Amino acid sequence: MERRDDWLAQTTEPILDPRRDIVDPHHHLWVHGDTVYDLAALWSDTGAGHNVVQTVYVECRSFYGRGASPSLQPVGETAHVARLAAGMAQHPDRAQIAGIVAHADLRDPNLDAVLDAHRAAGGPLFKGIRHSGAYDPDPAGLIVPARGTPGLYADPDFRRGVARLGARGLSYDTWHYHTQTAEFLALAQAVPDTVLVLDHLSTPLGVGRFAGRRDAIFDTWRRDMAALAKCPNVVAKLGGLAMPDNGWGWHLRAAPPGSEEIAQAFAPWFHHMIDHFGPARCMFESNFPVDRTALGYPVLWNAFKRMAAQYDQAAQAMMFSGTARATYRL
Repeated sequence: MERRDDWLAQTTEPILDPRRDIVDPHHHLWVHGDTVYDLAALWSDTGAGHNVVQTVYVECRSFYGRGASPSLQPVGETAHVARLAAGMAQHPDRAQIAGIVAHADLRDPNLDAVLDAHRAAGGPLFKGIRHSGAYDPDPAGLIVPARGTPGLYADPDFRRGVARLGARGLSYDTWHYHTQTAEFLALAQAVPDTVLVLDHLSTPLGVGRFAGRRDAIFDTWRRDMAALAKCPNVVAKLGGLAMPDNGWGWHLRAAPPGSEEIAQAFAPWFHHMIDHFGPARCMFESNFPVDRTALGYPVLWNAFKRMAAQYDQAAQAMMFSGTARATYRL
């Protein structure tokens, strides 16, 4: 994914509510060929005007320990990010990586050994695991690669792994498509003692065979989210809705959108989540640099602030920082 700095620079805005305390609970770092989103790039975004004080790094299959066994290779990612976080303490005026959500195959019979290795590599920064379930039998038109497998959420070994996370005081993050929400609901009901973090609003798709069907998808999605919200162990991240696969097409425009347009597009989805999950189970996320393909970091958080303005100060504090700190024990 391209950095697109010059393209993003075309749309600039004054920072709204610049003193608002923000924890960004979902970002990545990577080196993919010529595409680099490293610590300097992250700090360039988080330091662009909003008061981002802490972040949570979420696994993206970067920095793997290639010499290790397959089950332990993801520990290299945890170790690398933990080293970065240790060095960040020398710059207390910049956003600090305060948590790491690592990857492990939750079906692994030796899962506890893998979790122990992540704990040794990440120390107190290690907060949980993401083993994404995103899968579609007809991925034509999808741009962001998904690595899930069919039936994952119902797999007894997988469910045992998710339950084991809860027993160890760890959370489970996932990313999947809107077509998989019923499967995720069944998982949430089966593992009530594990905190499940839903990434990206279940990714309502808008490309391929889903193009032009936004209204119908929204109606189904609304019902699915209302049912999912009845599971008290599920926490929702509000973001990740500007990926190319969501179908807005912003990444194809001559200039990126501004925060008013983003807020208008996202509002029905976000307010529905907040209405059903409540602010104490909702947290705004950037999903950078993936969403960076369509919009800039200052503009995105301005859009969040526009949508949050109708809620009281206590609710805003939860969604911008409190829920993330509580969920990830920051």
